[in-house]
Amino acid sequence: MTVSNIPSNLATSVNGVRIEPAGSQDTLDQTDFLRLLTTQLKVQDPLSPVNNEQMVAQMAQFSSVAGISEMNSSLKAIAAQISEQTALLQNIASASSNTPTDQTN
Repeated sequence: MTVSNIPSNLATSVNGVRIEPAGSQDTLDQTDFLRLLTTQLKVQDPLSPVNNEQMVAQMAQFSSVAGISEMNSSLKAIAAQISEQTALLQNIASASSNTPTDQTN
């Protein structure tokens, strides 16, 4: 999964620790998300930890987006297969209509 068009000033800093996206400057993927999460856990104040509900909600949202992304990829593959099969059937129909028929009187 790739998230596009994230401003670099928002995506690359967690509590003053700079995180660079693995890919280009405009995209974040699952690896980048995990790096941000790990850095956030490392630098959090032990006396004021992150709210567990917020963290679980963020992880659930990320899992949902990842699942939607995988489903989108699967649907694109299915659509490509249907297009190929449709083209093949059209070629077969075109070839059979061009076949001379035996017309005897």
